[in-house]
Amino acid sequence: MKQVSRLLAEFASRKPIRTGSLIISVFGDAVSPHSSAVWLGSLIKVLEPFGLNQRQIRTAVFRLVQEDWLVARQMGRRSYYSFTGAGQRHYEKAARRIYHAKRKLWDRKWTLVLPTSCDNREKDLLRRELSWLGYGALTPGMLGHPSGDRQSLDETLLELKLTDKVVVLIASTEDVASREVLRKLCQDCWGLAGIEKRYNHFIQRYGTIYRALRKAKRRDDEQCFQVRTLLIHEYRRILLQDSDLPEELLPPNWPGASAYNLTKNIYHAVQQGSVDYLMRNMETIEGGLDGPGRSFYSRFDGAAV
Repeated sequence: MKQVSRLLAEFASRKPIRTGSLIISVFGDAVSPHSSAVWLGSLIKVLEPFGLNQRQIRTAVFRLVQEDWLVARQMGRRSYYSFTGAGQRHYEKAARRIYHAKRKLWDRKWTLVLPTSCDNREKDLLRRELSWLGYGALTPGMLGHPSGDRQSLDETLLELKLTDKVVVLIASTEDVASREVLRKLCQDCWGLAGIEKRYNHFIQRYGTIYRALRKAKRRDDEQCFQVRTLLIHEYRRILLQDSDLPEELLPPNWPGASAYNLTKNIYHAVQQGSVDYLMRNMETIEGGLDGPGRSFYSRFDGAAV
């Protein structure tokens, strides 16, 4: 489809292309469900149509190994890569938001994190890691989120070895009259105007792709993989900036739900074709790529739309 070719060309024209981030998207979304380490040569093959060359991909993979995202296994002259345990856990926290997003009814409670015994380096690290979970700096010394995911918070504190250096509090908002003040706080703290603009741009771009997929008499497997990869890559990057705030604290007509539904519909449309492409083109130590595990088909409610 020409719409997919334009999507690839637009992505390739970006400067700089964040190759490492794209590779994380591929390993998290496409490789890890198959529970296999893949040969670097096959990774290069499937990524070159995105406007990347061998040098860029090899350099990015090397850096991801240094950053403990990927681990290599050597068999003869070939290198095979998979997520490290830490890399897998890190992506799974994002995956809970990507594939199973459900905004809960807000109970007016806030999760507050006070790094009371952290040094400056630990505070910076904590701030960065919790920002990926949607936490914002409510004040210079306090991070917070309404109805924050406690499981992901506890996992993060444990991984950072900061459990005994941080105080976690649960607070509540009782005064309904303060809602507009809270909305203004959220607008400023989480930069909602910029996120809203990115969501609307995403919806416009991928709405065109979805309409083309629905009209297509035949869907090319390679293009299915390419659409799936860019779809999740772009959606993930917006979602990790989105605080996942309750509707009561969001601006009117917030586009997050529309972006999620569009992503779900496109993902189901290209899911099987992309799996078939990966199984033909990704090589593992044992040979071809096995089929994905059962949990893979539960993504986005597990039913085609």
